[in-house]
Amino acid sequence: MAQTPLLIVCLLFTGIAATTAQNCGCSSDLCCSKFGYCGTGADYCGNGCQAGPCYSSPNNGGSVADIVTQSFFDDIINQADSGCAGRRFYSRDAFLTAANYYPGPCYSYARREIAAFFGHVTHETGHFCYIEEIDGASKDYCDTTRTDWPCVSSRDYYGRGPLQLTWNYNYGAAGQAIGFDGLDAPETVTNDVVISFRTALWYWMNNCHSRITSGEGFGSTIRAINAIECDGGNTPAVNARVEYYSDYCSQFGVDPGDNLTC
Repeated sequence: MAQTPLLIVCLLFTGIAATTAQNCGCSSDLCCSKFGYCGTGADYCGNGCQAGPCYSSPNNGGSVADIVTQSFFDDIINQADSGCAGRRFYSRDAFLTAANYYPGPCYSYARREIAAFFGHVTHETGHFCYIEEIDGASKDYCDTTRTDWPCVSSRDYYGRGPLQLTWNYNYGAAGQAIGFDGLDAPETVTNDVVISFRTALWYWMNNCHSRITSGEGFGSTIRAINAIECDGGNTPAVNARVEYYSDYCSQFGVDPGDNLTC
């Protein structure tokens, strides 16, 4: 999983204005593309969209808190069993606190990117049930070839947190960027909920953010998070991620775009 400067958090700039349409005359449910044609989807509602339900319009912008409401968060976590460790760990407040560490310029895929992030988080944690990978301690996630991030004896680098941060080189780099000892104290990701969310956002910004904003599609982010599932490796898992993402896009009122699977 990878350093950061901007995220879904650009949404802190809440007033994203749509530009005036030029010779489009589209109906209210269609976007006027940068070339002056009416339609839906990224080619019409994405970069350069002049009017209509553009991804960059006020209807699709807003602050992170406006989009990730308590109701939205609760609808996810309440699907986890009451006995799940994550039910006593993850919170919307912790996510919003973590998100505030990643300010940056706004971009047009705000709600779509948040839907993608939470689609993966929902799948990775089982609706915020799991804080760490099941049977993770029995697996060896020490890449000894990464001498820049040497493994510490008796420390395990299995999946932890909302995006299941894994491998010594990710713990080391995330710790350096965020400010905790990822190599010597990887368990911090399961002990400090804000740091836990920050590691997920750190990984997202380094590996997934540009894939969404460049229009590569949700499927590309699946490959960035768990490539083993792609190319027939685990089709049910891929489909589950796509289903969550599509559902959240629907809730946020944005089109999921193309290239949904990997």
